[in-house]
Amino acid sequence: MGEQTTGRTVGAMPGLDVAEQRAWQNFLDAALRVYATLNRSLVDQHHLTLNDVRLLSVLTRSEGGSARMGDVADELMSLPSRVTRQIHRLETQNLVRRISSPDDGRGVLACITDQGRQALAAAMVTYGQGVRDHFLGKLSRAQVSALDVSCHRVGEALKADATPARLGRV
Repeated sequence: MGEQTTGRTVGAMPGLDVAEQRAWQNFLDAALRVYATLNRSLVDQHHLTLNDVRLLSVLTRSEGGSARMGDVADELMSLPSRVTRQIHRLETQNLVRRISSPDDGRGVLACITDQGRQALAAAMVTYGQGVRDHFLGKLSRAQVSALDVSCHRVGEALKADATPARLGRV
C-alpha cells in the first residue's frame, strides 16, 4: 500500500495518509451521490434542480424576496454568469423576475414571484424528505452532531480564507 512514516501509512494521494484519503474519498463519494439523488428527485417531481431550489430559497430569505444578482451568486458559491443563466431559465417558468435596483439604476435584482414561492414550498417537502431518507436517516444523532461540528469548522475556515482575489473575482 505505502511506506510507514511517523506512524502513518502513506496513501496514493500525495500529502494524505491512507486513513485521510479513505475519509476524503468516502465524504466526496457520499456528497456527490446524495446531491445527484436529491437533484434527480427534485427534477422528476418539480422540474427544479437542487441549485434552483437553493436559489429560490436564497431569494425567499432575502429582504422583500429579492437580492442583487452578485449577492445571489456569492450565496450559492457560483459564478455570476451561471446564476444569470439560471435566473433567465427560472424567469421563463415565471418563478423569478428581474427588476432594476431602486438603490442603483444600473443594478439588477432577482425577485421571487408568488408562483416561485409556491413551487419552492412544494419542492422543499421533497427536498427535506430526501435529506432525511438519503442522508440523515443513515446516521445516529451523535454522528449528525459530529458531522455538523466538523462541516461547520471546515466551512468557517474556508470562508475566512476566501478573499475576492482567491475566488477569481476582483
